[in-house]
Amino acid sequence: MTMAQRNVIAGTNYLRNVLLCMWILTAPLCASANPVITIKFSHVAAVGTPKSDAAELFKKLAEQRTGGKVKVDVYPNSTLYKDKEELEALQMGAVQMLAPTLSKFGSLGIRDFEVFDLPFLFENRASVQRVTNGPLGREMLAVLEPKGIKGLAYWDNGFKMMSANKPIRLPSDMRGLKVRIQGSKVIDEQMRAVGAIPQVMSFSEMVQALQTGVVDGAENPPTNFYSQKVYEVQKHLTVTNHGYIGYAVITNKKFWDGLPADIRTTLEGAIAEATKVNDSAIERENAAAMEAIKKTGRTTIYRPTPEELAQWRQTMLPVHKKMEDRVGKALLARVQKEAGVKAP
Repeated sequence: MTMAQRNVIAGTNYLRNVLLCMWILTAPLCASANPVITIKFSHVAAVGTPKSDAAELFKKLAEQRTGGKVKVDVYPNSTLYKDKEELEALQMGAVQMLAPTLSKFGSLGIRDFEVFDLPFLFENRASVQRVTNGPLGREMLAVLEPKGIKGLAYWDNGFKMMSANKPIRLPSDMRGLKVRIQGSKVIDEQMRAVGAIPQVMSFSEMVQALQTGVVDGAENPPTNFYSQKVYEVQKHLTVTNHGYIGYAVITNKKFWDGLPADIRTTLEGAIAEATKVNDSAIERENAAAMEAIKKTGRTTIYRPTPEELAQWRQTMLPVHKKMEDRVGKALLARVQKEAGVKAP
């Protein structure tokens, strides 16, 4: 074999070895070029509630419609984060999606959403949805973006009632009661208006606090009262419907913006469908929860007369004036206009 032939063979072997080394080094990268996108979706509601069912539907649709490119891990009932921790976890990227109550954004310095906490602001769910499903609702979600949060949708949860271990018929019956509330200055002022002592605590801590007497009562919609078995620790429930409670489905903005455009569009469609299912179910589920609470025989349900409700309204409505600087006068006026209600 000539020297030239040996050089050709040596060169060929060298090139083959180089190519082999390159394949060995890059094969793992090629294998992971299209990794599965994992979304951790944390929320505080119990399994079987409309919010939990909507989150599970989103999971199903997201995974099916992306052909397995997206995997959604749902963590209900505060199993991953409590409501005091979850927003920080989202901003840090430890979790990708949440559905917190609208009151929670006050802790970020965003007070706009506390307008939804004003007592007797909305006449019914339709008046709420005229706000959340319209331009104003979208504008409000956009306010979250400087905080690294992308708002995707609103999920309805209905209207709140009062519970305690003594009969509550009039606002004066609330005087001196320690009542668990969310961390909202508006709700705090609402409780003080009826003479109650507001106690801020996580949703996951509520039942134990009621059981041990740390607090005397709470406010919640029927599904929350039933799913958390509040009827086991509260003897009386009064259907005041004094305030609205809803959720915002949110995601980490950096994560969302970094998704491929087709994936993002598919997830938006899944969220929209889950939203429709949640909102269409909530009235039926709240009615079913009320009936289930009644059947336990452990909690007496009282429905105030029109005259009694008028006293609740008269006592609580001054909160609107006290809180208008906090939520913004212009915003409050727009909400009232779009909801179709008159200023008190």
